[in-house]
Amino acid sequence: MLGVSDNAGFQHVGNPEDAEVVVVNTCGFIGPAKEESIETILEMAQLKDAGTCKQLVVTGCLAQRYADDLAKSLPEVDHFLGSSDMLRLAAVLQGKAPRVQVGNPADYVQSSQDPRLLSQRGYSAYLKIAEGCNRRCSFCAIPSIRGLQRSRSVRDLTAEAQRLADQGVRELNLVSQDTIAYGRDRDERPDLSDLLESLGTVSGIEWIRLHYLYPETLKPRLIELLRDHPRILPYIDMPLQHVSDPMLRRMRRGHGGDRIYKVVERLRNALPDRVFRTTFVVGHPGETASDFEELMRFVAWAEFDHVGVFQYSHEEGTHAGDMEHDVDAAIALERCERLMDLQREISRRRLSSRVGERLKVLVEGISEESELLLEGRYWGQAADVDGTIYLANGSATPGSFREVLVTAATEYDLVADMLSEDGVHDTPEHITFEGSVHTASAHTAIESRPRVRLPVL
Repeated sequence: MLGVSDNAGFQHVGNPEDAEVVVVNTCGFIGPAKEESIETILEMAQLKDAGTCKQLVVTGCLAQRYADDLAKSLPEVDHFLGSSDMLRLAAVLQGKAPRVQVGNPADYVQSSQDPRLLSQRGYSAYLKIAEGCNRRCSFCAIPSIRGLQRSRSVRDLTAEAQRLADQGVRELNLVSQDTIAYGRDRDERPDLSDLLESLGTVSGIEWIRLHYLYPETLKPRLIELLRDHPRILPYIDMPLQHVSDPMLRRMRRGHGGDRIYKVVERLRNALPDRVFRTTFVVGHPGETASDFEELMRFVAWAEFDHVGVFQYSHEEGTHAGDMEHDVDAAIALERCERLMDLQREISRRRLSSRVGERLKVLVEGISEESELLLEGRYWGQAADVDGTIYLANGSATPGSFREVLVTAATEYDLVADMLSEDGVHDTPEHITFEGSVHTASAHTAIESRPRVRLPVL
């Protein structure tokens, strides 16, 4: 939608108060996200009276699921677009569109020819490799919102990756609803390894990161690429959701806890220098105290690097939405907090083990914490969800890779000194801001903050 509006000659502004057209891209996946979407719509609607807003557009999954109801209850909204109607924004901006344009998601697959405007900080970009999902997890409404899986071709994805690289992108983050199943729906039957090998040839891309691998048996070829390919990071993002056999059955995950233990152990052995991110759902209907304690023991055993925890949310149209034996919301919240407390200590311990280590870091720019610091990420930190390395004592250009020496760790973040090319501390005498080269002048303590990091949906 940014690309569409850019092609139409619109200028993007940082504050909605300054905009003539406001587009609210909504989520309809879980209750809290839907509530936040509605609150944002109502807040933006006030700008039609108090600001410069002339058109208010609501898009995304909430509009896809509830278009008719929203159109009746929100007369202040000028246009509704669904979760796959991004390109229809062009007609809206031209003043030639009906009020409700909500199509069938199954009719849309993103293309490398679609307009795109980069908005990510730090020379990193998402590459969406497929739409939809064929799985039927009990708690998930995504298949009903986005339809069955539709994978893009290797050729089209490689073309988009090269275009992104030509714009300065250094890191690709591959996303979809079910990344491990990439290509199974296509006639030529490419698999994820085929795609990775092709993307690995794109000039300018140095890091390729996988998100949302379903916990099924991984093919040896994929593990070899994760272990040996210089551009494909040994970063595992695998939403496990639970480990108790009764809960996995109720969640309709298609496997038991034994498979999860075996997958984690196999990845431990095959990728000793890996980083593992996962997510869990607590408070799903039927979850007993015993089920939750088993999950706690598993997390303590696995020692994941990054964990996100969702408190279960009832969703209409899902199998779990009709289940009995609801878990009290207060109990579910307590379980969420206990699990995050456990993971917080694990995260602190694992990050502390990197103090004294030299790491390759993608520099993103001046830190939001202090203008005296830069910040970036090492390969084990995904954008938006995993944490940051605060960089002191050195100069760097955003988008460059620098070697750093880790000097401190908190629960979720690292602090490091930048090193010069000969491997010694690169300590400037004063702060300078010359061109695009930014300088961090002093080692500033970063306090630990009790943040709960959740995955991008």
